[in-house]
Amino acid sequence: MADTDVRLQPKKKGLTRRQKRRLSRGAQYVVFVAAVIVFATTADWGRLKNQFAQWDIARQMFPDVLTLALKNTVLYTVSGFVLGLLLGLVIALMRLSSVGPYRWVAGVYIEIFRGLPALLIFVFIGVAVPLAFPGTEIVGGTYGKAALGLGLIGAAYMAETFRAGIQAVPKGQLEAARSLGFSPARAMVSVIIPQAFRIILPPLTNELIMLFKDSSLVLLLGVTLEERELSKYGRDLASTTANSTPILVAGLCYLLVTIPLGFVVRRMEAKAQEAVK
Repeated sequence: MADTDVRLQPKKKGLTRRQKRRLSRGAQYVVFVAAVIVFATTADWGRLKNQFAQWDIARQMFPDVLTLALKNTVLYTVSGFVLGLLLGLVIALMRLSSVGPYRWVAGVYIEIFRGLPALLIFVFIGVAVPLAFPGTEIVGGTYGKAALGLGLIGAAYMAETFRAGIQAVPKGQLEAARSLGFSPARAMVSVIIPQAFRIILPPLTNELIMLFKDSSLVLLLGVTLEERELSKYGRDLASTTANSTPILVAGLCYLLVTIPLGFVVRRMEAKAQEAVK
């Protein structure tokens, strides 16, 4: 009889998977709110305001921070991106070539320039090149050196992006182009590369964001007052005013560009996923 009573008792059920997820999410919210409260109550907001949020100093930065520093940053980035795009495409094609030396040269280039810190590359361009080739001037002065440095860095990453995009194009596209009488080179230029571009637009935009931030290293080339980019401009004013507000304003100017670009990347990725579905 006792055994029967035991069998008749309902079994205790544990939490369902949905309940566990809700409990985990609630715990995360509690931890997040607690961290915000601790930060808000322990930070010395008065000292932070005095050091980073002096409106009078920030107001003195305009319009030069936009018309000079931000403009130079954009020019350095765009010129480096264009050079990196062209060079990266060539290296990607070399990487996919059936000629062994082409593949080896492309592979060595990618490994070296992806492995070296960007800072060392700019130091090499600003110091080693003039020493190795006395009297040689890079076309464009500082702008040319900046484009070369950013282009060499970006090309190593873009080459792998291009290679992945070209390999993602269905092989039937190349076969169809060849059946229409296209030569291998014409099929690659007219059919494969345009399709690869559509595939790799989001990662290429990410590369643009990366180069935009790396443009802060142009200061290593020795820039004049009229050639300063955002980071150099902010650091110079911070030293002059003995206050960090210029650095904060320069950082906000970076976000003025990177946040919209990040939004564009997410939109393109979402559209690409919808196209796949």
